[in-house]
Amino acid sequence: MTRTDWTPRSRSAIAARVAEDIPEGWYVNLGIGVPTLVADRVPEGREVIFHAENGILGIGPAPDPAAVERWLVNAGKQHVTLLPGGCYFHHADSFGMIRGRHLDLCVLGAYEVSAAGDLANWARSVGDTAPAVGGAMDLAIGAQRVWIAMEHVTRKGAPRLVERCSYPLTSPGCVKRIYTDLAVIDVTPRGFEVRDMVPGLTLAALQDMTDAPLALAVAPDALRMG
Repeated sequence: MTRTDWTPRSRSAIAARVAEDIPEGWYVNLGIGVPTLVADRVPEGREVIFHAENGILGIGPAPDPAAVERWLVNAGKQHVTLLPGGCYFHHADSFGMIRGRHLDLCVLGAYEVSAAGDLANWARSVGDTAPAVGGAMDLAIGAQRVWIAMEHVTRKGAPRLVERCSYPLTSPGCVKRIYTDLAVIDVTPRGFEVRDMVPGLTLAALQDMTDAPLALAVAPDALRMG
């Protein structure tokens, strides 16, 4: 199969696919990278309350460049907006929400995710110069669910979905679902199960880009394509 047979989702399209699955009324933390785009793609009429660990609740879409509030930023130092009813508060209170398991969902980026749901998203080697893990460890343990949004392979074509992580772990066994530019994949006791794929992509082709075994989550004729 050639790349002309299927088209990967853009970063914005990955975020839209994540937003599509978030139920009404959930409290959701968004990590750095692709996850930050999710707040811009929530379906019209659906209320999702977004949280940032530096102390914000009620984050809205990205601000218009002409209307940036310079002091209102998320944990990734990106400017954000605040929806009516939103608020900001002390960092310690924010982590009290996380550690108290008051978040329904956290959407994070990753370097690797294992078939057991292990997450590696802060360092690529024991000698990496990343200054700190940040709030990811707290979020991975404290949120009710952890979903990952990322590209399916690295820029060099190496799989990010692996049998066992080679990078230092952020948290073991925490990931429940993965959204990539090619597919949506659940992490189950049986391993990776594919919920949907981009049009034109086959399970065999997806398997070629995945280090761990894949199975279909539903019967092939019911599998969503798109």
